[in-house]
Amino acid sequence: MKQLTGKISLHFDEEGDMLEMTFGKPRKAVAKELKNDVAIRVDSRSGEIVGVMILNFVKRFRLQKKTLKIELPVKVTLSTS
Repeated sequence: MKQLTGKISLHFDEEGDMLEMTFGKPRKAVAKELKNDVAIRVDSRSGEIVGVMILNFVKRFRLQKKTLKIELPVKVTLSTS
């Protein structure tokens, strides 16, 4: 499995309630919906995952009724299987 190194950018669209994570430099990609309002963005030439989109982000975490703490740096593993 290829490890991701480099910059991760986060963008939250409050009106659309969507969190987008981009790995590396922004580039053209195709979105592929996985399930439960989560999609990955894939570089159509290399097949590399270049981002993740989570729809209904705030709504999803409000339902848990608990605080989510994330310590940085964080190690993330993404898999499409």
